[in-house]
Order: sequence, then C-alpha cells, then structure tokens
Amino acid sequence: MRSLQDIRRYQPSTVSRRLSVVVGFYRVCVIDAILEHSPADYVRRPTVPAESPTLGLGHLQFEALITTARNSSNPNDFALVALLGLLGLRIFETCGANITDLGEEHGHRVLRVRGKGGKVVLVPLPPAVARAIDRAVDDRNAGPILRNIHGGRMDRHAATRRLKHLAHAAGIRMPRMHPHMLRHTFVTTMVDAGVSLRDVQIAARHADPRTTMRYDRARKNLDRHPNYILAAYMASGT
Repeated sequence: MRSLQDIRRYQPSTVSRRLSVVVGFYRVCVIDAILEHSPADYVRRPTVPAESPTLGLGHLQFEALITTARNSSNPNDFALVALLGLLGLRIFETCGANITDLGEEHGHRVLRVRGKGGKVVLVPLPPAVARAIDRAVDDRNAGPILRNIHGGRMDRHAATRRLKHLAHAAGIRMPRMHPHMLRHTFVTTMVDAGVSLRDVQIAARHADPRTTMRYDRARKNLDRHPNYILAAYMASGT
C-alpha cells in the first residue's frame, strides 16, 4: 500500500480498489483452508473522498470541443469526442471498438461495447455519433474504428494527445486534459439536461448509484459555492 501511495502516487480510490483484490484473494485462501488467517485483515485502506477529484467540462466548453472536433481535418477527432463525451465510453472501450462491433437492433444503430469484466452491452448511436463514426470508418469493412496517424489502432496515449490538441484549438484552458474528463462530462451534462439519476447510472453503466453521484457532486459544489452569492450581494460595491 505504501508503494502504491508514496512511490507510484496513485489516487486513494485506485489504492483502495487494488487492496480490495488482495483482501479478497486472501479471504478465499482462508475459506479454502490454505491459510489459517489473512495477512490483510488489519490493513487500513486509504479514505476515498465522497466526490470525484475530476472535474468535467462546462456546457459551453463541451460545445466548443465538439464543434472543433467536427471541423477538424482528422476524421478520427469527431468520432473520438463523440464516443467519449456523447456515449460516455471508457477510454479502453473507445480504443478497442471495431467496425465489426457496429450493427442494428430493433431499428436502432448500435455499437457492441466490451466493458469492465468482459461484459458486453449494446449502446444505441444517436445520429450525430453515427455520422462521426461513419466519417472515421470511411469505406473500411474491418479493423478499429479509431486510427492513429500511422493507420494503426489508436491507443489511450494517442487519444490523450488528440484531446489536448483539440482543447487548445477550442480555447479550453484546463490544467490537465484527459479522456476520462469526457466521461465525467457525459454524466454531468445528462444530469443538467434533466435525466434522472437512475437513467444516468444505467447509461454510464455504474454498478452503484453512489458512483454516479460522486461524478456530479464536485461540480455542483462549485456551482453553488458561497463565493458567488457573496459576490452577487456585493456587486454594487465592486
């Protein structure tokens, strides 16, 4: 645990999640009588904050990013932003998506997504996302949906570089632009649009609704911060 915290500098949530695997492994060893007791019984896991440390993009920032990606000469840019921000896919799901995963179901265009734990789900494609994917796929019949500049499969590093480039071109000033920020934006934008928390949880494929709430809580705290109330109250003097 100290190695994960002090040397690798992982977030508390990552450390806690990895420790859960270790604890579960030793628990099974005790159940199967391989060990008399678990050496992980008294390991204290780090406290995980109730809110996500990641902040998504604001509505206007998200619109600017989508517009910049749509106007980009690289057809993969719009598809990348659409898959991450409009479908809420994780980066490994986005980069791992293949042309053969595209299909139709009950009149809807869908993408077969392989998520966490190998679970396969069908995600419907809104028209804008479908157009973005068609533009990236062009006339190809197989291979990855997203490609890098060399024609190979785009990986998370190439995706991060493209997002940083697009954010800079869109005039978005963020201290650290990364793919998960768009999944975060996907959740918060749906909440802003009036979608129920239960439906957002289903769309984001969160097993626990508390995970969905963590995504939105930090942003909401900033929106309702008392600094804005005080500034408005003192507007006549400032």
